[in-house]
Amino acid sequence: MNVRSTLLSTAAVLGVLISASLAHAQAPAAQVIPTDARSALSGGMFDAGQYASGMVLEHSVRPAPGFFEQEALFSPPRTPAEGAALQERIRADPRFAPLALANSDMAMSNGHLFVGNFNGFNAYDVTKGGAPELVMSVVCPGGQGDVSVVGDLLFMSVEANRARLDCGTAVAEGDVNAERFRGVRIFDISDLNAPRQIAAVQTCRGSHTHTLVPDPTDPRSLYIYNSGTADVRKTEELAICTDGQPDQNPDTALFSIDVIKVDLDRPQDAAIVNRPRIFADASGRVAGLWRGGAAGLASQRTAQTNQCHDITVFPEIGLAAGACSGNGILLDISDPQNPVRVSDIFDPDMAYWHSATFNNAGDKVVFTDEWGGGIGARCRAEDPSTWGANMVATIENRTLRGRAFHKLPSAQGSDENCVAHNGMIVPVPGRDLMVQAWYQGGVSIMDFTDPTKPVEIAAFDRGPVEDGKLFVAGSWSAYWFNGRIYSSEIARGLDVLKLVPSEHLSAAEIAAAEAVRSDQINPQTQTRIVWADTPDVAQSYLDQLMRAPAADAALTAQVQAGVDQWRRSARNRRGAAELAAALTAAAEKETGVIAKGRLTALAGIFTRRAG
Repeated sequence: MNVRSTLLSTAAVLGVLISASLAHAQAPAAQVIPTDARSALSGGMFDAGQYASGMVLEHSVRPAPGFFEQEALFSPPRTPAEGAALQERIRADPRFAPLALANSDMAMSNGHLFVGNFNGFNAYDVTKGGAPELVMSVVCPGGQGDVSVVGDLLFMSVEANRARLDCGTAVAEGDVNAERFRGVRIFDISDLNAPRQIAAVQTCRGSHTHTLVPDPTDPRSLYIYNSGTADVRKTEELAICTDGQPDQNPDTALFSIDVIKVDLDRPQDAAIVNRPRIFADASGRVAGLWRGGAAGLASQRTAQTNQCHDITVFPEIGLAAGACSGNGILLDISDPQNPVRVSDIFDPDMAYWHSATFNNAGDKVVFTDEWGGGIGARCRAEDPSTWGANMVATIENRTLRGRAFHKLPSAQGSDENCVAHNGMIVPVPGRDLMVQAWYQGGVSIMDFTDPTKPVEIAAFDRGPVEDGKLFVAGSWSAYWFNGRIYSSEIARGLDVLKLVPSEHLSAAEIAAAEAVRSDQINPQTQTRIVWADTPDVAQSYLDQLMRAPAADAALTAQVQAGVDQWRRSARNRRGAAELAAALTAAAEKETGVIAKGRLTALAGIFTRRAG
């Protein structure tokens, strides 16, 4: 495992790359990526070989009508001639554009799962306990199709030049086109049988991803942080847009994000209210963070920080984590219309900072590196274990500190696009677990409770689309939604996975996670999880304590008896008080931070039970 005591701030890196490279060279040995049962699964579109550990595939739903054509599967060009042929095919028929019918990001609201797609979006009823049931399809081409939901409103990111204001399927052609749309669409979905686009907020670089940010003082107002990653539109098409580096054009649309304000009572009036320069340095220089280019001993190409790919907000702690191409950043969002950067980090092993996920306590962030853009085979045995991986960082005094890398611990083939991608927290009390998509590397769960020693505890994978040939497919996003893992498969549809007990995860831990429910889930808008006092929650902490080799056998037996009695519905206030006292005493003596936290949490549960 490549563990650093700290990662350098961008300001330091800009002047001392040689020192950074030397520090990197002295780091401990890197994680070894083994060949395992996932490494040689048989290929096939809908009949590929499968592997599962710690989870099982409950349902697999094929793509909705109008959202799948096998001929449109994207195989990355291997030569200039292949690239030219692909471009010619795209000009002849835009359906054959890369990822033209790919599933993308997801959100959940009121028992419905909304799945974005480069061709529009679909909605599924997930309340009936069986396979998700398709209840709505909206064809609205334009990519990227990331979605989020609030009440009766659905927001969708649109980035491609082909997209039209009216959701039409004809291509918006030419360098300047009054009918072109690139930005954030807003749909009224109050009637799933008749969804209506009610607003379309144009932006200079389109919308690759977006994040919903509640107003802390006005529940009827909502902000959207929009991240555009495409080229800047011509001024003749959108007057607010100009291109270029800031030393030549201080008004450039690069080096900023869009802040869109939505009045929930009048969403049709949504508009950009700020384009903050969140990458500026202390002197006010707009291009104040990483400038891109070769970095590190291996001279990997790294991205310039002139955009954010993903921003995840955690309103309860007033912070956002931005994965911003060349840097990871931390934003103060106490005034959501005017976010302010408070910390940033750089690492030469991170080619493209892609997404960010907080833990529930808000003192750690997992940043992902989408090395190769998601269309290349980046999990082969010969690929560096610190490239295309997760980087676990801690937050101390509102400052980011990089601690460790973690990559999918299974070598994948050259016919499988694989790199770190979207995920979210699995709500097991006492642990920091993240379920995550790795494209054709499948779905994996990482335990990063100890930020210096992240480890995989469960996984699901399929073989390639076709043996010996790379087609872009696999899990785009893997999220924990109300007791199940939902994976949007780029080419194959939608998977539903269920956790099962293993040596790494107990039945009680799974039950405690499955009991956490929410009417609305937008993964990039994190909310703090609070667990009820239940036998499963208490048992979860106890199971975690008992996994430690030096667990106090007498104390754990005493607590187990108390939990068993609780399950029998026998109320014993005196016994609960005695347990609380014993656990408090043990917590005071414990020197390990993680074990102390679990003992303290258990003591609190039994203290409340004794009351």
